Amino acid sequence: MNSLPIEEPQVTIVVVPRERFSCTQASLESIYKYTEVPFKLVYVDGNSPSKVKKYLHSEARNRGFKLVRTNHYLSPNHARNIGLGHVDTKYLVFFDNDVVVSPGWLKALIDCAKETEATVVGPLMCEKEPVHEIIHCAGGESHIVTDVKGRRHLREKMYKQGHRVEDMLEQLKRMETELAEFHCVLVRREIFDTIGNLDPQMLCTKEHLDFCMTVREAGGTVYFEPECVVTYVPGPPLELSDMHFYMLRWSDEWMRNSLQRLREKWELSEDGYFKTKYTKIGSRRRQTIIRPLAQRLKKPFKKIGIKKQKIKEKLLAIDKVLNRYITSIYAWRHLSKP
Repeated sequence: MNSLPIEEPQVTIVVVPRERFSCTQASLESIYKYTEVPFKLVYVDGNSPSKVKKYLHSEARNRGFKLVRTNHYLSPNHARNIGLGHVDTKYLVFFDNDVVVSPGWLKALIDCAKETEATVVGPLMCEKEPVHEIIHCAGGESHIVTDVKGRRHLREKMYKQGHRVEDMLEQLKRMETELAEFHCVLVRREIFDTIGNLDPQMLCTKEHLDFCMTVREAGGTVYFEPECVVTYVPGPPLELSDMHFYMLRWSDEWMRNSLQRLREKWELSEDGYFKTKYTKIGSRRRQTIIRPLAQRLKKPFKKIGIKKQKIKEKLLAIDKVLNRYITSIYAWRHLSKP
């Protein structure tokens, strides 16, 4: 009796660190629980803490996926480029390590790519817990307009952000779009033969805009596929072992350099869009680290006459110094090397 031939995987899932490591297990287990089609998996582990490192080594051995570890933290595009170097399938999915998927997610992305010949396919991306309830991105806009004085301006918009999935499902249809985010995105491998690797100078923000515009400039297309529903679960960094990477990932220097790279690369005017982004540099650390810590210290310091605002000011000053130190040491050890 002849057994049925084993279907060769058409897609490789490339998992990379986003901003922390404490969601690693929930994310990886959701992939293996809810992915019905054959796939390869490359897991790029950028200096995860000991507990996560041991877990990934065990899972790689038991499940047979490729584990690539570095002993230093990685910017997202650097990690993606490492993973890309191990892909030999027709499609790949860039996948952040804090994303949780739902049944049928990968088949929906592949079907869309096949039926539309799309270069890039983005899912119905949701955010936060409970998962799959609040929309983060349902396609969007990412293009450049030129004003009457010849100045170039970036136009960015994510559709349906903040809406409940149950209220929008009947309205959401597969469509060509301009924007898909790196939280989870399917890409035809062959496009990189044309555009090269992802830009390593896009360190931590807006790299998805740069990628989608580059793909479209090269003649590729970007599609939105609502049959694929996934959720990214953002911080705060709940475990102390997440803190160093989180602070580097959202550092002032990395944010500023990424925005500058985007502006210079696409010859964009330093307009209100960028000025607004500059004012928000450091906001993630303020919201997820400084504010909660100030609230926690409020009661004990109140007893000795120190107000919460003064505590917050001191913490912000410490954060600035610490953040400059972290990025300077990282740049000296890793970014200055060829």
